[in-house]
Amino acid sequence: MLWHDGTIISDSEVILSAKDRGASLGDGLFETLPCFNGHAFLKNAHIERMKNSAARLSLPFDQEAVEKAIDQLAKAKQAPGIIRVTLTRGEGQRGLAFPDSMKPDLFATRSPWSETLVFGTARLHTSTIRRNSTSLTSSHKTLSYLDNVMAYHEAQQNNADDALMLDEHAHLTCTSMANLFAISGRELLTPSKSGAILPGIMRAFIIDLAPSLGLSVIEKPMHLRDLLAADIVFSSNSVRFMTQVSAIDGNKLQSKSNTSYNALRELICERLYEDTGYRM
Repeated sequence: MLWHDGTIISDSEVILSAKDRGASLGDGLFETLPCFNGHAFLKNAHIERMKNSAARLSLPFDQEAVEKAIDQLAKAKQAPGIIRVTLTRGEGQRGLAFPDSMKPDLFATRSPWSETLVFGTARLHTSTIRRNSTSLTSSHKTLSYLDNVMAYHEAQQNNADDALMLDEHAHLTCTSMANLFAISGRELLTPSKSGAILPGIMRAFIIDLAPSLGLSVIEKPMHLRDLLAADIVFSSNSVRFMTQVSAIDGNKLQSKSNTSYNALRELICERLYEDTGYRM
């Protein structure tokens, strides 16, 4: 299902020009979020992140149009779905310079969502690709996603489900598709929000929930040893919610306690039901 220019159209219709900078240069942004019973989950947080990133990239942003795209696709079906909103800088002349007159292009798609995506387990493989803390592609959800694509492919080639990614200082950052967390006792550890880390919507949501469970949130530079010593390790993103890490580079992680993890899971499900009426 495809939304473009204010309406839902056929998936087969061509909407991008060969001159579109999103396609030729990766010059644009995207957001991905699930919807249930006609409501997009944590919609406002996603829109705010996209708005802030657009400002940083000097990319004109029409918040009303973005909200319309999300709402129309969410309400198109009652069944759970995954909405992806894409904003490009639009057409431009050959070269890197911004077009003299920017006319951004906005489109969105909807695909099925399944409960099998959430609260699963994953084996991680440490990627040889490093995230660059000085790059806007690390801290914003841009269309330049090749590092993540290749890190994920590398993980698959090594019989893993996702890639563990480090920055240029060998600090932990994230997986190819999610933020990282570790629970040690009553502490919830997560890599500090440096330039190499995308500020995830579910990441922020979990950090907000943690104190209500008696967990102290510690954002700091992290190393592999922090994961190996933790009671439980998990990743988070907006579509999969939380995923427990079962192994890293073939080494099985021993889950010492999952009480806090399960409590976080229950709080996410409660908020999901409050916002959308969907019960897990």
